[in-house]
Amino acid sequence: MRKPATILLLIGLLVPMCGLWAQQDSLRQNPAQQNYAPQNPAQKAPAQEPDPATTIRVDVKLVNVFVTVTDTHGAPIGGLTKENFILKEDDREQTIKIFDRESALPLSIALAIDTSLSTRHDLPLEQASAKRFAHDIVRPVDALSVYGFSETVYESHAGYTPDLKRIDESIDHIRVGAATALYDAIYVVSRALDHRKGRKVIVLITDGGDTFSKVDYTQAVRAAVEAEALVYSVIIVPIENSAGRETGGEHALIQLSEDTGGKYYYATSAAQLDEAFHKISDELRTQYLLAYYPSQHTSFSEFRRIGVQVVGAPDATAYKVRHRAGYYTVKSE
Repeated sequence: MRKPATILLLIGLLVPMCGLWAQQDSLRQNPAQQNYAPQNPAQKAPAQEPDPATTIRVDVKLVNVFVTVTDTHGAPIGGLTKENFILKEDDREQTIKIFDRESALPLSIALAIDTSLSTRHDLPLEQASAKRFAHDIVRPVDALSVYGFSETVYESHAGYTPDLKRIDESIDHIRVGAATALYDAIYVVSRALDHRKGRKVIVLITDGGDTFSKVDYTQAVRAAVEAEALVYSVIIVPIENSAGRETGGEHALIQLSEDTGGKYYYATSAAQLDEAFHKISDELRTQYLLAYYPSQHTSFSEFRRIGVQVVGAPDATAYKVRHRAGYYTVKSE
């Protein structure tokens, strides 16, 4: 009378086994589905790739901030210490890991000269003043490259070099063109500086107009910020309040200089051009380096805003502090 119970027991054992045989047969037919654990307990199953849609990748790298501090008259302030600076990222105070006075750090200077028709009368004066600037600023540890831009952007054959004779020759050999590809020049020069070490500086000599660029202002600014380049704009104004003056381009250069931690100057004569170069040279010898590792963020913003304040020094509240506005967390292509 126990046969029905025995039959039920056998059926209970066979049903799971049939399911297992069916699963194994399916795996033999579809090898890509074989993600079961290996039979050897010592052998670990391969780790599954995280889902990029739900994974946050944090790339914590050192952020360099080059800082210029000036008094109410625009004269650079030297002699400050690490304790004189408060550094913030997105209004969150950061720990300064590296502090240095920048007079000894090598400079890579891109001297970009507008050679369009609108500047042809002033070009000889610009060339002479640019030579004096190069002789004043370039040390054996530094390197300067000359760029000319009109409808095209070109770098001198000498490239980045501390050789003043070759720099002079490069300045002498720039030639007048037609249109003005100003934003292209900023973009091209920034990309070239991006791979260089130390402090990176772009000195633009231009009347501020752009008539031929393939990239726009936003792309040019981003390239300069990503290269950590300070942009100094020397805006040539041959005739004060001229009807043909490119005020829109001037305002764009002013904003570009402020966003990168550089500065802008107006020059209406050879003397003012020399004075602008002299001030740039003085600033580059009295800058500070503040470097930090960003603290953890809850924001997914692509741009991190940087703020620097000077404290604990006489008249510190009256000081003007200049530095780049921030940095991008994702690099543009």
